[in-house]
Amino acid sequence: MCGIAGVLYLGEERATRMEVERMAAALRHRGPDGTGTWVSACGRCALAHTRLSVIDLDTGSQPMGNEDGAVQVVFNGEIYNFRELRRTLEGLGHRFRTRSDTEVLVHGWEAWGEALPEHLDGMFAFAVWDEWAGTLFLARDRAGKKPLFLYRDHRRLAFASEIKALLTLEDVDDTLDPAGFPLYLAYGYVPTPGTFYRAIKKVEPATWLRTREGGEAEVGRYWALDWTPRPVGEAEAVARVRDLLASAVERRLIADVPLGAFLSGGIDSTLVVGLMSRFMDRPVRTFSIGMADDPTYDETRFAALAAGRFSTEHTAFTVEANEVDLLDELVATYDEPFGDSSALPTYILSRLTRSNVTVALAGDGGDELFAGYARFLGMVLAERMPRWLVHAGDAVGRRLPHVRSFRHPFRRFSRYFEAAALPGEERLLRWIGFLPDRLNALLNHELVSLPDRRRLTESFRRPWERWREATPLARTLAVNFETYLLDDLLVKADRNSMAHGLELRSPFLDTALMEFAASLPDEYKVRRGRLKYLLRRAFPDLLPDEIVRRPKMGFGIPLPLWLRTRWRPLVEARLRSRESALHPWLRAEGVHGLVEEHLAGVADHGHALWALLTLESWLRQGRYSCR
Repeated sequence: MCGIAGVLYLGEERATRMEVERMAAALRHRGPDGTGTWVSACGRCALAHTRLSVIDLDTGSQPMGNEDGAVQVVFNGEIYNFRELRRTLEGLGHRFRTRSDTEVLVHGWEAWGEALPEHLDGMFAFAVWDEWAGTLFLARDRAGKKPLFLYRDHRRLAFASEIKALLTLEDVDDTLDPAGFPLYLAYGYVPTPGTFYRAIKKVEPATWLRTREGGEAEVGRYWALDWTPRPVGEAEAVARVRDLLASAVERRLIADVPLGAFLSGGIDSTLVVGLMSRFMDRPVRTFSIGMADDPTYDETRFAALAAGRFSTEHTAFTVEANEVDLLDELVATYDEPFGDSSALPTYILSRLTRSNVTVALAGDGGDELFAGYARFLGMVLAERMPRWLVHAGDAVGRRLPHVRSFRHPFRRFSRYFEAAALPGEERLLRWIGFLPDRLNALLNHELVSLPDRRRLTESFRRPWERWREATPLARTLAVNFETYLLDDLLVKADRNSMAHGLELRSPFLDTALMEFAASLPDEYKVRRGRLKYLLRRAFPDLLPDEIVRRPKMGFGIPLPLWLRTRWRPLVEARLRSRESALHPWLRAEGVHGLVEEHLAGVADHGHALWALLTLESWLRQGRYSCR
């Protein structure tokens, strides 16, 4: 796992080693074990790499070239099938000098060109410079586990693993994009390919870009997940899922450094740890985190249960309310506002895990592929429910007496029917978004015209419409995979782990497992109201009954309590202050209204206030221009 960066000049200007050294310095946290830079013979292209040594500790340094140096590669990630690819390439006459998976990319480019990503199974973002062709080729993995940002102006094209490296370039256009505000307030992030910067974009997953010296550019997509169900018997499906997940875990145990796992005590992480314990010849090192003050947010009891089941070497940490002091540090890690409050415990868990191991496996993707969220069931019910019943329920919900608790059944009833009456993509956004229904009350007069319904819901609407012939469950899974997983969960996993030089691997996002899970009929995912049916059915030998029966908790912090108590001074100082950096963009009365309702206990705006605190912190850091 590493950080990559580079620049290609499109005219007569020449790249310098100094500019890519600055880019590399901004990415040192991603690769604390070494730095490498390279400038092409023609002077147009320069590459940089910071290395976290995981495989082939002695000879895997980058940038890595072929025999004559005309092909150079910088690579972030892991290629899990690199041994098979190496044998194939050796059969084609290529000679290898290292044991690194990076060298597969060097010779793979020579053999397959732009088809190279199709051969790769893993998590990756990489760049290839081909001197003879005068071509820079970029590619990102299928699910989008590894980040890749792109900047282009009339002089040059630049790329990097994180935005902060792009901002080191001279005369970079760092103008803030005002359209990011409504999108962020709705989603808690700016959906791909956008960012909060007008001139910086995210490369989409499963995509390659090829740019020549003169500026000619091509873009191609090499993979897409197919959510069309295919008939399969239950016994065969069970056996196939067992084999695929076991294989995915085993392939992710290749490392020349200490290795462990995140363990929440949920179904996904328990399965990963259980399978690890079968393949490893020593106890698995596992790590979990609990929350002080509120046991409803603490999963350490279930994690300890799973750890005992598999005799792991287990370590549990506790997040205290005073960890909010990390807020500004956390925001700087992301380079953009990021509204998911579980970023805080993930950041702390990653830091403490890194003090023990260099690589950790996690359960990301299990809920997204096998239907682990209540919203999946809710979407199915909402699509099947007669419209007259939806509208009747909405009317009844609006007449229910006001209750203080956000979790009160009356409030849930009202919110469910209110959202169920909306089109599918808007319904999903209302259920999982932050403040989509309060934008007009929050945005100032210059921004309020930006969030028309079509633009605001575009990232959800595109997959929703693409899969219009699919079942409601398959459509919802497709939207969730292309949006929430990509721009929330995988961003959280990458930035928090790499901030501490920890490599995080996700067996559930193995290519073969993703493709098989997407093809499963609905009844293997949700049956009689039970979520993740097939996973529970497939691994009775690994899942303790208490974990199978436990309710879904989610990974979060006790925001409602802490914002009203220990974090109240922070809320007052940043969101009620006359010097608030939000004021040029958001209506003070709208922000103050959310604060007052929450502090008075009238409503639970915990997630919204965290998103606003994160936005405030980013604006205060001032790493942008307003032009």
